[in-house]
Amino acid sequence: MSDATAVDWTAGAAAIVYQSCPACAAVWYFRRGFCPACGASAPRSHRACGEGVVYAVTRVCRAATPEAKAHVPYTIVLVDAAEGFRMMAHGAGDLAIGDKVVARFERFTDRLVPYFAKP
Repeated sequence: MSDATAVDWTAGAAAIVYQSCPACAAVWYFRRGFCPACGASAPRSHRACGEGVVYAVTRVCRAATPEAKAHVPYTIVLVDAAEGFRMMAHGAGDLAIGDKVVARFERFTDRLVPYFAKP
């Protein structure tokens, strides 16, 4: 998959895309034009399977924007993805640290966002 075809949820697609370094094998989430571990250029993009384990959970009880008020309270999770990167996303309210989760995609305000829940 090239960066040109690596469309993910930030562009409205129901997908999570991460990158890896062909030089040092580091993996990360959040696109960059270089490896954050070794600085090598030309990272590779990959589509994640959507599976992971909850690393942290927080409950948001105060909306950051007027559009988010309709969703309060909501849960934000840090997930260690099966591919080895960690990402922040929305999650089900019953999640706890150590839970196995699978991503699906839901609307939050006017955007399609990753939403993790128990399988």
